[in-house]
Amino acid sequence: MAPGVGKTYEMLRAARRRKAEGLDVLVGVVETHGRRETESLLRGLDVLPRRPVDSRGRSYLEFDLDAALERRPRLLLVDEYAHSNAPGSRHPKRWQDVEEILAAGIDVWTTLNVQHLESLVDVVLRITGARQRETVPDSALARADDIELIDITPDELRERMAAGKVYVPETARLASENFFRIENLTALRELALRRAAQTVDDQLVAAMREKGVEGPWAAGERILVLAGGDGMAAGLVRAGRRLSDMMMDAPWTVAHVERPDRPPPPEAAAARTREALKLAEQLGGSTVVLTGTDVVATVMAWARRNNVTQIVIGKSKDSRWRELTGRSLAAALLREARGQAIHVVTGAGGEGTSEPSAPKPRRFDWPAYLTGGGFVAAASLVAWALDTAFDRVELGMIYLAAVLAAGVMHGLRPALAAATAAFLVYNYFFLAPRYSLAIGSPTDVLTLIVFWAVALATGGLAGRVRDQALGSQRRAASVTSLLAASRTLSAASGKAAVAQALAEQAAAASGARAVVFLPVDGELAPAAGAPDMQSPWVDLGTAPMAAARWAWEKGEPAGAGTGTLPQAAWTFWPLEGLGARAGVAGIEAGALAGGSDEERLLLALLDQGAVALQRAELAAGAVEAEALRRSDRFRNALLNSISHDLRTPLTTVLGAATTLIDYGEKLAPPARADLAVGIKEEAERLNGYVANLLDMTRIEGGGLKLRTDWIDVRDVLAAAADRVTRRLEGRVLVRDFPETLSLVQADPSLLEQVAVNILENAIAYSPAGARIEVAAYEDRAHVVISIEDEGRGIPPADLLRVFEKFRRLQDPSDRSPNASQGVGLGLAIAKGFVEAMGGRIAAASPIHDGKGTRMLISLPKGVPTPHHLL
Repeated sequence: MAPGVGKTYEMLRAARRRKAEGLDVLVGVVETHGRRETESLLRGLDVLPRRPVDSRGRSYLEFDLDAALERRPRLLLVDEYAHSNAPGSRHPKRWQDVEEILAAGIDVWTTLNVQHLESLVDVVLRITGARQRETVPDSALARADDIELIDITPDELRERMAAGKVYVPETARLASENFFRIENLTALRELALRRAAQTVDDQLVAAMREKGVEGPWAAGERILVLAGGDGMAAGLVRAGRRLSDMMMDAPWTVAHVERPDRPPPPEAAAARTREALKLAEQLGGSTVVLTGTDVVATVMAWARRNNVTQIVIGKSKDSRWRELTGRSLAAALLREARGQAIHVVTGAGGEGTSEPSAPKPRRFDWPAYLTGGGFVAAASLVAWALDTAFDRVELGMIYLAAVLAAGVMHGLRPALAAATAAFLVYNYFFLAPRYSLAIGSPTDVLTLIVFWAVALATGGLAGRVRDQALGSQRRAASVTSLLAASRTLSAASGKAAVAQALAEQAAAASGARAVVFLPVDGELAPAAGAPDMQSPWVDLGTAPMAAARWAWEKGEPAGAGTGTLPQAAWTFWPLEGLGARAGVAGIEAGALAGGSDEERLLLALLDQGAVALQRAELAAGAVEAEALRRSDRFRNALLNSISHDLRTPLTTVLGAATTLIDYGEKLAPPARADLAVGIKEEAERLNGYVANLLDMTRIEGGGLKLRTDWIDVRDVLAAAADRVTRRLEGRVLVRDFPETLSLVQADPSLLEQVAVNILENAIAYSPAGARIEVAAYEDRAHVVISIEDEGRGIPPADLLRVFEKFRRLQDPSDRSPNASQGVGLGLAIAKGFVEAMGGRIAAASPIHDGKGTRMLISLPKGVPTPHHLL
């Protein structure tokens, strides 16, 4: 549940019992935190020595993965599953060490606090106000064979803390006032219980599927909501969400049944269905589209396979005849249910029907009716010829064949029209009295009824066959497109070729422009586009780029038609490969309707593209190639800096010094002073370049040593502002600091250098007379520094790369003519310094009227500030 409940203690007790039974047990790593009762349980157990890891001037004792693999015990104990390993370890996370151990065939026992689950990070943040830095993906936990919940009451845990059994007294007091409050512990306890119950329920469903057992087994609730294209669809989805909440967040699915024996629904109904499925995903449910001619049988078969215990349906006002005959959906489901509870939600105020709209005139299909008339005319000619040549010929069968042909080719209405015309012609020309429409015999009425019956049967069957044929054609076209895409992607060599092929296939499937972004140096960059293959991403803009980054970082769709940045003109999907994210693909907005067949085809294409991208990366040895490219780029940029940026101030200093030596006595005092000032300024410039190169080398080599202290960032910013005052050259530097500001723990000299670098960058890129603002403020958990300028800003495509080494804007008009170009290390050094102090730095541009840049630095507080004190 939380630290201090006794997870490690219980794990060691169980391990001692297994060792007593003769099992080979090895303690890989256990954190006792100085608790004597826990340390006592280690006696008699084999404990693996820890491996020292040196990083950034410090030595850490970490779990020895290689020694554990060499020792190969039957059972290995690895405490703190979410632990982050020291830099220089084989894996950045301990759970990845456990994955390697499991792959070697060694059983592992480990411990985990519920707040470290990746899917619960945002929930825990809202509950406790603390963001968990160390997380474990849910997929790793899902592979566990068994989960044991260690739980005590919040009051008991706080008593243990007060007794010093969890933390030292001072730390325990602070923890009790913050993270370990009663309400926080109660919420975490509920999360742990629910997560354990969900895991057990997933194991139950998996076991039932493996054994072929049909449900439901009501060990845990599972909800199925049936949504159609009527006005109740959205209300049913919300009802399913509420029912899930009442049943302890039970898993719920919204299903829609497509019937291939029926014509496609009207566009309004299809749009409501798509909106309902999208709403379900936004509310946390899953969606599924089922296909079957029998709605009840299809739904119940899926419900039994997936152990559904609750079914939610809507009920509009059925006709009295359907209710009496039991043909309503609710009645049919009640007859077929075997242990499932059926929840019927009734519509109110016409909810069950489509929204009122102006009636659309039915399109009259003249060619179909003319074809039917042609069949009747042809049948009349044949009948006339046979009637002339023979006696007592059954001419009605000829007209019946014409009606049958009209029904097969064009459906019900043309068949009925052909049947009526055939009867009239047959009665007029061939039945007594001839050349009269008078019905001479009661059997003639029977002939008309037979004609209409044949028309109804053949027309209905023909329409159903035609709809099924159209559905089969659509499915065949989708399969053909996927097969063609698979061949194209398989034939492409290299990530660039695969990305281009994927963009072309996506553009063809959607009928709109498509782009593919791939990670480059850890950042997202455009890789391919279609049909404009030159530069389809030039006009994307800030909002689409932000949506693309969100899709990449969060693994969720973003942009138009989604719940994230819907104002963007593009929709982006993450390319999820096998165990890793390969990139992001985007389609212009409005090309696809959410939940449509075209969108499902596109998503299937993107899945294929993600796997193809990963295959190309592995085949090309991209990791090694990228490392070599980065090394070569660094070397070339360094040589360029030394040959040009460093030689320029040296030349100036040498020339001024030579002039003073040769002509010093002949020069006027102002001239000599000007030369001396020039020497000093160029020497300072040279010293700055060398200092930047050395700082970058320290950051790259891990040799940066912090001298942290509790500081007031206002003092640091004031000192930085004073250092750059003489370089403003007419620009206005404005300071905006609050009267009070929380202290942060940071290195004051490094933070001052960060501020100086950003201010110098703002001065260099701002015109004379521009305003530069330095501000500081705080939120609950961070102190934020903001530095704004009124320069031309940073192009959106460069926002992700502005903190790279040797990165400079290419347009010289962006700079003041009197400002030095620099070597492009200032922001890279600032990023390295800020991250070394545990903070974050980001750039935003443009910020007003299409220009300007804002640099934001966020530094964490030692203890979050309560909301009422802000």
